[in-house]
Amino acid sequence: MLFGTRRLPSIEAGHYKNTAAMPTQEMPIPAVVSLSMSENIGAPCSPLVKKGDHVLVGQKIGDSEAFLSVPIHSSVSGTVTGIETMRNAMGGMDTYVVIETDGKQEVWPDIKAPVLEDQPGFIKAMRESGLVGLGGAAFPTWVKLNPKNLIDIDTFIVNGAECEPFITSDHRTMLEDADNVIDGTLAVMKWLIAENGFIAIEDNKQDAIEGFNRLLKERGIENIKVFPLPARYPKGAERVLIEEITGKKCAAGVLPASLGLIVMNITSTAFVGQYLKDGMPLTKKRITVDGDAVAEPKNILAPIGASIRDIIEFCGGYKKEPKKILMGGPMMGRAVYSDRMPLIKNNNAILAFSDEQARIPEESACINCGRCHEGCPFHLLPCAYADAYEKKDVKRLKDLQVMQCMECGGCSFVCPARRPLTMINKLSKALVKEAGDNV
Repeated sequence: MLFGTRRLPSIEAGHYKNTAAMPTQEMPIPAVVSLSMSENIGAPCSPLVKKGDHVLVGQKIGDSEAFLSVPIHSSVSGTVTGIETMRNAMGGMDTYVVIETDGKQEVWPDIKAPVLEDQPGFIKAMRESGLVGLGGAAFPTWVKLNPKNLIDIDTFIVNGAECEPFITSDHRTMLEDADNVIDGTLAVMKWLIAENGFIAIEDNKQDAIEGFNRLLKERGIENIKVFPLPARYPKGAERVLIEEITGKKCAAGVLPASLGLIVMNITSTAFVGQYLKDGMPLTKKRITVDGDAVAEPKNILAPIGASIRDIIEFCGGYKKEPKKILMGGPMMGRAVYSDRMPLIKNNNAILAFSDEQARIPEESACINCGRCHEGCPFHLLPCAYADAYEKKDVKRLKDLQVMQCMECGGCSFVCPARRPLTMINKLSKALVKEAGDNV
């Protein structure tokens, strides 16, 4: 098998699904939100508003003419107080529309459910919704659902694995928004002409598995099946999931659509179901807030653009001084430099850890144990990448297929020497990209 599951982090205590049984609580509207104009993979948006403008919930405030982009909508009603530049979690600089809220949450009057008559109309509606991959990828959904070989798409996979530790927001979507998940699945299958649908859920979420099986039976739906997965990281990775369900291998750089497949996050799918009913674009997000520095871990529904500081305050504030704050999970999330940073569309968790839980053990020498190779879902050779990177041997990195690494963090997790292998893999991939065809 190309994709393995040996030695991957799946110790029961290591799942840390502390908030799985906690129903979602809606966060009050904060005094100020800051909406990033770079909330998708691809081109950033340009602001469509200026300082002093009054905006309403769902109003389009940013857009781009670039192909790989989606518009940004206001999550609140209020007054634009500025267009600012701030550093993001990736280290770059983004433009933000800052809005002082008025507490009224008045809705943009033009919002209504889209009327769909054909596949291009469906794709246009998906773009106007502002939807991106909500599992973390932030890939524009309208682009994903518009493959060139549309006629050959036969399978739609809804990804409900949620295999990262701590995060339970997708799990709560499955329990609290199951009808919209199914409605979104049916809509995508209809307009992509896909005959087979799968809802993939890890087997540590039996309540969700049973709930979907019951609902599908009640609604008489036979072309959508629940596919239980072993609760083992990183089952939620697209390429791993595809082989698990279909047996097809999808190498890095190969689009699933070329294999007749489309894979979409379960919260993204639920949003599609809801959007086609009411036309409200993506303005709020269900997230998990957890970590030993958080006083009251919760699943919450927050307006996009709310600051991490306001989100943590809604969760009782800090009970310990935070040493590290992550947007996303501990395996693939990104550390932020300040809790002033705002929530963005594809963020599914805010985790705040004290020094005790965030401390990284001191690195030691490689003992050639091979655990990084066995722990890799693609059976790559992270220890060999580290040696080649140290020597700046780009040819060897290419020969060893470093570009196949999906940066899941599994190699770093299982390494007894605590070497930062995932970071080295990232740097190695950057080295190969920089070299281009000159090797």
